[in-house]
Amino acid sequence: MKTVVLDRDGVINEDTHAYVKTPGEWIPIPGSLEAIANLNSAGYRVVVASNQSGLGRGLFDGQALAKIHHKLCSMVEKAGGFIDGVFFCPHLPTDGCGCRKPATGMLSQIENEFSCSLRDCFLVGDSYKDIQAALTFGLRPILVRTGKGSATEQRLLISKNRGVPVVDSLAMAVKDVILQADE
Repeated sequence: MKTVVLDRDGVINEDTHAYVKTPGEWIPIPGSLEAIANLNSAGYRVVVASNQSGLGRGLFDGQALAKIHHKLCSMVEKAGGFIDGVFFCPHLPTDGCGCRKPATGMLSQIENEFSCSLRDCFLVGDSYKDIQAALTFGLRPILVRTGKGSATEQRLLISKNRGVPVVDSLAMAVKDVILQADE
């Protein structure tokens, strides 16, 4: 089964510098939930891989994060789709863990959980860390301009990664890049 890996904040839902700490603060980006349903309809497994250092910073606890992810999954289901798995790194950037993007530990965890290879699968993100993780692990990155994406796009322009597709939103990534690759 083909897999698409999605970052959460700034890709599926609105991002905030104050962190998404409660289900009430989790607000989907218009079209993102339907885009996930479209991926499911096209036969894709959809997984979320998200850095959640707010957990390590003590801004919210595991129970609050579980409620946020429950809201995410419930809203995707109401839109006619589903999330196959949610993976997250709770560590601070200074912890030096192997799971926080741009490290690839979460991607290895996804492969192990689903007994699959992510090589040449798509990863949709809004940050340079997402793009780096995808390229390091052999995935095909797509940058969305939502969240931190516009700032990341400027960074891509001055880096060696100019071949990364850049689109306005997850909905556009699905319609204009991922589903087009199937044709």
